[in-house]
Amino acid sequence: MKKIVRSDLFAPALLAGLNLGLALAAINRFGWFRDELYYVACSDHLAAGYVDHPPVSILILKLVRVLLGDSLFAVRLLPALGSAAFVLLAALIARELGGKKRAMALAAAAAFATANYFNLHIYSMNLWDILVWSGVLFLLARMIRTGNPRYWLGLGTLLGLGLENKITVVFLCLGIAAGVLLTPLRAHLKSRYFWLGAGWAAGLFLPYVLWNAGHGWAHLEFLRNASAEKNMPVSPLGFLLGQVVYQNPLNVLVWVPGLWFFFRRAGRSFRFFGWAFAAMFLVMMALQGKDYYLSPAYPVLFAGGAIFWESLKPEKASRAITAVLAGLIVIVGLLVRPITLPVLSVEKTQAYLNALNLKDLAAERNAIGALPQHYADMFGWEEMAALYGEIFGKLGPDDRNACVIYVRNYGEAGAIDFFGRKYGLPRATCAHNSYWIWGPPEGKTGEVMIVLGNEHDLQKSFEDISPFFDSVEYAATFTHPLAMPYENDRPIFLCRGLKVSFAELWKRAKHFI
Repeated sequence: MKKIVRSDLFAPALLAGLNLGLALAAINRFGWFRDELYYVACSDHLAAGYVDHPPVSILILKLVRVLLGDSLFAVRLLPALGSAAFVLLAALIARELGGKKRAMALAAAAAFATANYFNLHIYSMNLWDILVWSGVLFLLARMIRTGNPRYWLGLGTLLGLGLENKITVVFLCLGIAAGVLLTPLRAHLKSRYFWLGAGWAAGLFLPYVLWNAGHGWAHLEFLRNASAEKNMPVSPLGFLLGQVVYQNPLNVLVWVPGLWFFFRRAGRSFRFFGWAFAAMFLVMMALQGKDYYLSPAYPVLFAGGAIFWESLKPEKASRAITAVLAGLIVIVGLLVRPITLPVLSVEKTQAYLNALNLKDLAAERNAIGALPQHYADMFGWEEMAALYGEIFGKLGPDDRNACVIYVRNYGEAGAIDFFGRKYGLPRATCAHNSYWIWGPPEGKTGEVMIVLGNEHDLQKSFEDISPFFDSVEYAATFTHPLAMPYENDRPIFLCRGLKVSFAELWKRAKHFI
């Protein structure tokens, strides 16, 4: 037992276990997230690419569903394990940089206190993105420590798979390029392993590039539209403040010294990480990226900062500072965890966020309701499918066979496809992102359609829909007290006699954002 307690991984393992426990406790607390329902739908349409993301996370989700089923617990089990792995990787990076027991514990504590844990709660590409970045940083640290260029082969594999998971790994590649060119690591440009690794990464990424080429560069269209119409603009100051807030303000005492460490004489062997981070920061800030895009890069700064504090003299002061700082960071991390993980009931979460004046957290241009968007998007989906089931169930047998359900975004469509099975609903028809690629239903002409209005106002929605049909009849209104406002109070219509062909409608309806 004493040997275990004295292990340099004891404290990181405790924090990793605490993370796992919190994740498992929250796993079913709220409902399915909008993107999770869409990802499940994507896994029913396996392909080399999707409008808004590459395919790796979808392939893994398909395997999870085959092995473990479709429960929320099954889908969120890997994110829960990922939240534990994230803490351990921060500690292991610190070890590779030369950190000892106290540095590893402080690096783990800093990772424990970030705002990453919503992305490590739901299933999405962000889970794998965070772990890929941490894995790459770990291998880079080991390669620099050992001087072995063969690690470029493993790095190429991780970077290629990372690109096939989320395009933002391009920023990591740019950071690596800057670090190589600006430090003695540029000697590796003469190594065949560097170029083999780079070529292997490019080869792994090639299928998504080819998919995009064959689909009119759909992902680029998606990125342009999201930047112009969806994402909140971010000023340079806003981006900087976002780093402070997202990483937890107390962690400034770790990652700022960490950046400084890499440019000091004591950290010069690993100066690569300082230049790589600086390059990524400046490029993302210039492109007005979301604050969390850079978050996966911070474990190496946490590690550097932890070593900075561990190496302070006298040793007594270093021990006291690292112990107090790690303890405070963990406590603050626990106090802010309800912001990023649903560990409390809905009512207590609302009260907690209101007390902190954080209810209106938003990274997009949508109005906020009773809960911030990341929580509100976990409510109302099954109720929406049930309402469609009620309307559908009133139709006669011939009308049910002919019926098409038309909704406006992938969250609504994913809800119909997933929860609608118990009501016998047909698959949703939708022109948003990859649903547009999958096309309208085969063998149906639009003789009978249940259509979700695009406006909150009943009359405006009627006027928007009626030109396309011979008959439009109001059927119901969807509302849920906790859902996002733009999903609430939306009228649903029973429509008959589509006046245009689905082919013509599809040309007009495409919506990549």
